[in-house]
Amino acid sequence: MSAPSDLSSKLDEVSAAYEEFASRGLSLDITRGKPAPEQLDLAADLLTAVSGDDYRTPGGVDTRNYGGLDGLIELREIFAPLLKVPADQLLAGGNASLTFMTQALTFAHMHGTAVDDRPWGQGPHKLLCPVPGYDRHFTLAESLGFELLTIPMDDEGPVISEAQRLAEDPAVKGMWLVPMYSNPTGITVTEARARELAAMPTAAPDFTLLWDNAYGVHHLREDHPDNLDILSLCAEAGHPERAWVFASTSKITHAGAGVSFFAGGPATVDWMRANLGKVAIGPDKINQLRHVRFFSDTAGVEAHMRKHAEIVAPKFDAVLKALEDGLGAEELAQWTSPDGGYFITLTTMEGIADRVVKLAGEAGVKLTPAGATHPYGVDPNNNIIRIAPTMPTLDEVELAAQGLVACVRLASYEKLLAG
Repeated sequence: MSAPSDLSSKLDEVSAAYEEFASRGLSLDITRGKPAPEQLDLAADLLTAVSGDDYRTPGGVDTRNYGGLDGLIELREIFAPLLKVPADQLLAGGNASLTFMTQALTFAHMHGTAVDDRPWGQGPHKLLCPVPGYDRHFTLAESLGFELLTIPMDDEGPVISEAQRLAEDPAVKGMWLVPMYSNPTGITVTEARARELAAMPTAAPDFTLLWDNAYGVHHLREDHPDNLDILSLCAEAGHPERAWVFASTSKITHAGAGVSFFAGGPATVDWMRANLGKVAIGPDKINQLRHVRFFSDTAGVEAHMRKHAEIVAPKFDAVLKALEDGLGAEELAQWTSPDGGYFITLTTMEGIADRVVKLAGEAGVKLTPAGATHPYGVDPNNNIIRIAPTMPTLDEVELAAQGLVACVRLASYEKLLAG
């Protein structure tokens, strides 16, 4: 299919297919990784789990009052085994893990860390950002004045040689990482790579792994990897305070009314607790008690997540089928096939991701902006598109995937014909 006449004929064909799709006047959105209403319904009983005359924890805590900076012990004991952290090194907070991330980075920026009390903000400060990655990680760090340095990912996690090279700079204070079903590639960090990151020599004594375990229990298949005990791996490597672990129930119960978690080495948890005590009195313990009663135990969380998978997995399968049927034979793109998480990454020919997004928008399919998966919104190869199939209905996902395929084919043949 290399002759100009053949390419021109093919372009006419894919243009007609695109115009036919666009003529349907659809309005579809696969931009953000939000739970669908059916997923939120799974936790409906959460809303009635605490009543006006039944608000005490099993340990007798009156959840209406002040205090309890660490969060309810009963909640921490439910989630500690899932996150592979000791319950006494786990803090439970409010709705968003992003709040814990903001607080931890701000405290380090102003006061230093448990390892080194020199404030990060008093000198040059940089963070390593595996790409493709999570846009909110990047915008948060940028807002605090960090210089963002990209490093590539392979099938085991961040490329260790590049991480080691960049960490020779003492201004490099840490690295973002989503270890399980990474946003947006779905890559899960292997134990071997995690050990390398835990042991890696760094010029900054308080180099920190910002271990955002957002999808640690969000499996799509029965056969799935287990979470890594990153705190133990770091301790074994002689860096007991290297990892800060973040998680939440945003995509487990109610995205706008969940609970969040922070864990670290013993000194790090003391450091976090001391800093939190200056700016907060305690989290929403009533909501934490709701979660304790709703789940009862760790097995309750796991059973609940299997119900999520029953809703989400068919949507992922629909996207993957559409990509294979529409793009596989012509090898116009590549894509990930994750076993969990919330995203699929589509890699197009170089230089056309923004064109695909524009075509999709004009045809009624809203996609995440090209470049959103990279720091500063700049994808140097302009070829990464994040697909978020969870929020729409299955029928809408199937339609959106068909439209996306039409856009990729059109943009690809435009590029091929242009040479």
